[in-house]
Amino acid sequence: MKQYRITVNGKSYDVTVEELNGARSAPAAYAAPAAQPAPQSAAAPAAPAPSMATAAAAPSNGGTVVTVKAPMPGTVIAFKVIAGQQVKRGDVLLLLEAMKMENEIVAPQDGTVAALRVPASASVNTGDALVDLA
Repeated sequence: MKQYRITVNGKSYDVTVEELNGARSAPAAYAAPAAQPAPQSAAAPAAPAPSMATAAAAPSNGGTVVTVKAPMPGTVIAFKVIAGQQVKRGDVLLLLEAMKMENEIVAPQDGTVAALRVPASASVNTGDALVDLA
């Protein structure tokens, strides 16, 4: 059994998936609302990635920095924000192409863009840091 936390439209769900004897059928899943939203990692990466922008903005969210990570592997097509720009929850930060589809990566909360962590046209893997919000 594997457990995952999935966020859909800002609501977190804890999901347990069971593999049935290696069969190629769809796994059974149970979704229950999570008691609290999944905490965003505020820790810096082990090897700091070069920042594409160095604008230092005063954090508008209580002094924490939230790193928006790639939800899937793909290629960054274009950024829709610049460092120092104020964003609201749901604002599009960048376009990520994956499997020939353009996916909008949105801000998980209100804040200020502190840094763009990858250049446009960069290939990214799931979990790679894309944008820092302060």
